[in-house]
Amino acid sequence: MSIDKIDLRLINLDDFDELKAIMERVYSSMPNSAWQKHQVEKLVKLFPEGQVGITVDGKLVACALALIVDYKDVEKYHSYAQITGNYTFSTHKKNGDTLYGIDVFIDPDFRGMRLGRRLYDYRKDLCERINLRGIVFGGRLPNYHKYAEELTPKEYINKVRMKEIHDPVLNFQLSNDFHVKKILRNYLSGDKESQEYAALLEWNNIYYENQPDSKEVVPGKSVVRLGLVQWQMRPYKHLDDLMEQAEYFIDAVSDYRSDFVLFPEFFNAPLMAAYNHLSEPDSIRKLASYTEEIRDRFSALAISYNINIITGSMPLIKEDKLYNVGYLCKRNGEIEDYIKIHVTPDEEKVWGMSGGDKVRVFDTDCGKIGVLICYDVEFPELNRIQADMGMNILFVPFLTDTQNGYSRVRNCAQARAIENECYVAIAGSVGNLPKVHNMDIQFAQSVVFTPCDFSFPTNGVKAEATPNTEMILISDVDLDLLKELHENGAVRNLKDRRTDVFQLKYKGE
Repeated sequence: MSIDKIDLRLINLDDFDELKAIMERVYSSMPNSAWQKHQVEKLVKLFPEGQVGITVDGKLVACALALIVDYKDVEKYHSYAQITGNYTFSTHKKNGDTLYGIDVFIDPDFRGMRLGRRLYDYRKDLCERINLRGIVFGGRLPNYHKYAEELTPKEYINKVRMKEIHDPVLNFQLSNDFHVKKILRNYLSGDKESQEYAALLEWNNIYYENQPDSKEVVPGKSVVRLGLVQWQMRPYKHLDDLMEQAEYFIDAVSDYRSDFVLFPEFFNAPLMAAYNHLSEPDSIRKLASYTEEIRDRFSALAISYNINIITGSMPLIKEDKLYNVGYLCKRNGEIEDYIKIHVTPDEEKVWGMSGGDKVRVFDTDCGKIGVLICYDVEFPELNRIQADMGMNILFVPFLTDTQNGYSRVRNCAQARAIENECYVAIAGSVGNLPKVHNMDIQFAQSVVFTPCDFSFPTNGVKAEATPNTEMILISDVDLDLLKELHENGAVRNLKDRRTDVFQLKYKGE
């Protein structure tokens, strides 16, 4: 399936016809289960932030509906009709403390794309933003009817938990950090598949404060999880083999709920082995023929695994010039590119590579980020311009063959974190490529750097990989700490600049 864009947004009454069509497909075994228009209208009016949908290329394909209730009410045994006020939603309490999920449904044609996880991640973020103690709902047991004669509901749930039985709903909920609190009998009238049983499932918000100041929704995300791929150079005969390895890392990083995954510079260089009989300039131009397909495959993986992918960098021919380019493949399907501005003497001499002329900052669902490719991070002006544009996280895909080359990238990247009060993540490749000219050896240690102040590690290193070993590095960075640093840090590099004495000017757009 070819997808250009995925969006998560609040639903409105204009979405009703699409919602109804999805519900009728999803609940075909339960006639008359679709919500009525007046019910959706009331939900949107009572709790607009709780009614969220996902569109794929403009088509609504998934939805989650919710109320706010008091936790003491859901601790009791209750039915679906009772918790929804007999489907009138009179039970919604604006000042309640718990989000109650009353429905999640996904168009069957769009399953397998982790859309359910996006919806639940939104609900979790919402609980944190408006200070609710957690999420509770009654989870159906759609396969229980197959085992009802031999297993009690408790025994069935335990076997699902132990992976002895597959239950599509319960398996999904357990994998998304929910736990079974109790079993509810006579929960949903007419649910023959579940024998009218449900598992009361709960997710706890560890940031919940008992005395909330407000229930206002505050946009944005404070803690961002980064996944860095320290890539092992190894022979690949075909593009499919390379992308299979790339997907393996994306899958692994996604399983840790990372918001970004970063690949190194020229991670696709092994594909040049097939052209080793050519001159080095011709060989890398052959490699450039793969770039757009790799970009498109990464974009599909970003959507499928619900993660923003920074593709490292690859050669690309534009208007007869060879550039070193990379892509930000957002999890909503958008793609943006960045071009290496400063090519190294080797890239220019051996490959005939040209530099770009744009300094960019990208808006993402985790704030503003920047990308500089390898050598670019050794020029402080570029990152200072990005900092002035509001960048909070700088990603640096790199490729270095020797330890002194790596030290240049590392030390300059750490300097950028200090002087621009930002996080800097660098990722490189390790190993050898004996059958690829000009790419023989690699040295790398991937790192996440922070500013050096009291709220950060004293040495400015948040996390670092083992040198010269293939692995992934996962690290959380807190954007709120940067805001505090900008205003109240022991030193304030951005705020204290003497612009009356010197000035940096960007000549681009």
